[in-house]
Amino acid sequence: MTGFRAQLAEQRWDDHRYYHHSLVNQSLHFVSACTFLTAYVILFVDPAVASLLAWGVAMTSRQAGHFFFEPKTYDHVNQATHDHKEEIKIGYNLFRKVVLMSLWAAIPVGLLIEPTLFGTLQRPNGLEGYLRHVGIGWLFLGVGAIVFRSTQLFFQRDLETGLVWATKIVTDPFSDFKLYKGAPKRLLKGERMDYPDAMAA
Repeated sequence: MTGFRAQLAEQRWDDHRYYHHSLVNQSLHFVSACTFLTAYVILFVDPAVASLLAWGVAMTSRQAGHFFFEPKTYDHVNQATHDHKEEIKIGYNLFRKVVLMSLWAAIPVGLLIEPTLFGTLQRPNGLEGYLRHVGIGWLFLGVGAIVFRSTQLFFQRDLETGLVWATKIVTDPFSDFKLYKGAPKRLLKGERMDYPDAMAA
């Protein structure tokens, strides 16, 4: 258990120091964390609505921070190129995220074209029914993405690395809330970048 916690802390620290320099990105992660935590509660009541909230608000704001606001230039703090960071990224690097978000966008389009998914679903009753189908589709995509990447890590590295990464992903909203809650205030004060100490926490 000590090794598991140490690896979890290391994965979180690497993710923070490599991919969260922009205070805009950190602020969007705070918004994402708040939304995900709300979705976690709703998940037990209405999974479709929780998934629509998680993917429609939390994931889009989170990924927008990475794609549009995080620097892609040489990282002088960590002495690493963007390409190097992408190569060693444990979870979903930008390329894998493009694939994931493409699948995310394809689900509502696919359900517009084939609302019953070739007879596997009931025909939706209006817009609400369609959105519920989209929500459930996104829920399966989210779970599938975690299982798929965890399984890849089982074979590429080891069982513990995959389990640690899956744990990190599921608990990221809690750690992001704590870590980035001060980012919006700093952003409003005119700060734009946060270059953390290069020493591991």
